[in-house]
Amino acid sequence: MNVFRGCCALLLGVPTLACAQVSTEWNLRLRNEHVEDQAFLHDADATTLRLRLGARFAWSDEWSALIEGEGIVAGGAHDDGTNARRDLPAIVDPAGAEWNQAWVAFKRDGKQVTLGRQRVTFGNQRWVGNSGWRQNEQTFDALALQWHVRDNLDARYAWFDRVHRVAGDDARDPLARERDLATHMVWLQWASDATWQWQAYALLHEDQDVRAASTVTTGLRLATTRPPKTQGPSIALDYALQRDYADNPLHFAHAYWRIEPAWTFAHATGRLGWEHLGGNGRHALQTPLASLHAFNGWADKFNTTPVGGLDDRWIALEGAARGGTLDWQVAWHRYDADVGGAYGTESNASFGFPVGKRVKGLVKLADYAADGFARDTTKLWVQLEWAH
Repeated sequence: MNVFRGCCALLLGVPTLACAQVSTEWNLRLRNEHVEDQAFLHDADATTLRLRLGARFAWSDEWSALIEGEGIVAGGAHDDGTNARRDLPAIVDPAGAEWNQAWVAFKRDGKQVTLGRQRVTFGNQRWVGNSGWRQNEQTFDALALQWHVRDNLDARYAWFDRVHRVAGDDARDPLARERDLATHMVWLQWASDATWQWQAYALLHEDQDVRAASTVTTGLRLATTRPPKTQGPSIALDYALQRDYADNPLHFAHAYWRIEPAWTFAHATGRLGWEHLGGNGRHALQTPLASLHAFNGWADKFNTTPVGGLDDRWIALEGAARGGTLDWQVAWHRYDADVGGAYGTESNASFGFPVGKRVKGLVKLADYAADGFARDTTKLWVQLEWAH
């Protein structure tokens, strides 16, 4: 079943499309990324411009649809995953154009059904996300259901037919372009009050292109939040277990946990963290559908978990000013194997600022110091983003 083609046919075949209320939305992002990786003789540099343009249709309060395209132009010397520059560090923002989303949705009485190519995120995006940091985001051909069961209780379900990955349609490796799936995600959220939130989830991930990538992951997350403009402690706790699933020829069971206490004071929040992705020296816990850049440092050294697993311990401080128009973050990570020795350390820093009324600027730095895994790497980003 090709969910995307079926959804496009449905949209084009709706005779009342011209009668719908139509609104347009767009996003323009200009970025320069510079990479110094000691595994290569030369540095990489990429300047990319991404335009995302969509039309949203509404026939009533119940029926709606979205058609959205995405185009990227790129310049500079780097390995973008589609060219022949394997002698340079990778910056996976290749030039190209494609349909990013095309879906129809029906909503009534706290229930919603969405069918087609769509952006799907769950929770903190550790297991399923859109990888929004990359210029070409990750989207899914999917059927997604949402249900507000009652006060403080929400349920979601998604069936994924295909994932369209950030490397784009022209990636050298066909498996980096997209994957055929038969994947189910079930997610429940219960909020006891304004500050306590429980999430339970199950990801039954069947990769029909790579059998050894099929896993089932079940987990529980507890998080507390501070009310706006208040000070004091908060915490997020996760635990999950990942096993082989479907026709996976391997047999394993890996534990995952994340512990992140925080304290908010004045205009800043300090955090400590420990994230564990289990490994046994032959195989490790993986998160192939996640928004990977948001986890384990911005240098992206651990987008695939090493077979020895990963222990990431960090300290971070973040804050905002001028009503949130200025924001900043600094962090330090220590990486070790679950089975084996040390991997390395990493420092991160970012500063976001307004440029006029409609543009947001960003300067961002990642500096990875190897201690047994990969090589020393420094990445610097300078970015401007317009949205409407």
